[in-house]
Amino acid sequence: MFIHKSFISRRAVLRGVGATIALPFLDAMVPALTAQARTAANPVRRFGTVFVGLGERPSHWRPPTEGVNFEFSPILKPLEGFRDHVTVVSDLATPINGHAPTAAAWSTGVLAKSTIAEDVLLGPSIDQLVAKSIGRDTVFPSLEVCTEDVTGYLGGCDPAYACAYINTTSWANPTTPLPMEINPRTLFERLFGRAGTAAQRQAAQQLDRSILDSVRDDVRELQAGLGRRDQGRLSEYLDNVREIERRIQAVEAHNRSGEARALPDAPAGVPDSFSEHMKLLFDLQVLALQTDMTRVISFKIGRDAQNRVFPESGSNQPFHPASHHGNREDRILEFNKICKYRVSQVAYLLEKMKSTMDGDASLLDRSMVIWGSPMADPNIHNHRRCPLALFGHANGALKGGVHLKAEDGTPMANVMLAAMHKLGMDDVKTFGDSTGLFAL
Repeated sequence: MFIHKSFISRRAVLRGVGATIALPFLDAMVPALTAQARTAANPVRRFGTVFVGLGERPSHWRPPTEGVNFEFSPILKPLEGFRDHVTVVSDLATPINGHAPTAAAWSTGVLAKSTIAEDVLLGPSIDQLVAKSIGRDTVFPSLEVCTEDVTGYLGGCDPAYACAYINTTSWANPTTPLPMEINPRTLFERLFGRAGTAAQRQAAQQLDRSILDSVRDDVRELQAGLGRRDQGRLSEYLDNVREIERRIQAVEAHNRSGEARALPDAPAGVPDSFSEHMKLLFDLQVLALQTDMTRVISFKIGRDAQNRVFPESGSNQPFHPASHHGNREDRILEFNKICKYRVSQVAYLLEKMKSTMDGDASLLDRSMVIWGSPMADPNIHNHRRCPLALFGHANGALKGGVHLKAEDGTPMANVMLAAMHKLGMDDVKTFGDSTGLFAL
């Protein structure tokens, strides 16, 4: 019997003038009569973090019941459709003091050195440790993304802490914070590339050209050699790339039209709508994971002391003032509107990952995404009983569909350490202020 099957490298790309288009996983990337587990297409785990500033009031976010049949709380209700992919861990503690160290403590498990100068000192963040383990062979070992521009915050952002601690959740090492990207256009260009000077790139964008135009002939040639299922996958993927590009172009056109903006200082590629901004950034991160350009993403949903108003939540209160509710029930419910709305944006990410196939399983099945905050009740900056959840199955390493309540005072770093072990990083023995492995 003769097996005729073309074989495409997992690292194959479509190159054109000003574009480099990575490919999603295709059947043609598995050699004939070769078990997928023994090839470069062998399912790899992906990892992500989603940081939430200002926490959630424990009694309103924590599920009222424990175990596998737990009841979703009102704030987590938007995620109920993904029950099988959700692992909630409640009552965890973090080493924070004020606003500035929160993002730093959440991702590192370390209380930042008190300084407003450049001599910052913290620890490597979980995303960067994971990137060194599973991201070394990818174009981008990790991607760091944020919804709020933090480049204007320098010096001190708290009475005793540098702005570097609040500007990012990603630390390459104890003294090196990594910048986070806010602009969907910049992230799109990083992923798919457009050659030339900044002026030439901007001119091409204003002509409403697509980066796919220069690879059209290569796409036809590739499609001709693919099976029917691969043809469908490739067409769907390229349509998705073009649709995201079109949305970015529409945002830029509107923001350059001269109409008044809600975010006048933001780049033209940043939508005024928080929901649209989140969706574009999520879509781009999913594309990067789908094409294996990266296996590690970090997403920071704003600064911890953010004063933005989220009208789409049904509340007209600025986020930070709303968090200081003074234990008044009406103000707590107002704050909860904002919290629930922001959680609902994460449901969009989970749906995208669930509907994106990576071989014979979804991207959500392949991945582990940690969502949470180092603060519990923001009214008093409490750092005990903090919210945390893990999404996905990490290739079967996480069962999901369970609420686990930790013993009071359990360091969140214990869960972070256990998460790394679930990703095969058994050589990591401690993380931040961890005291042992949490049983996930």
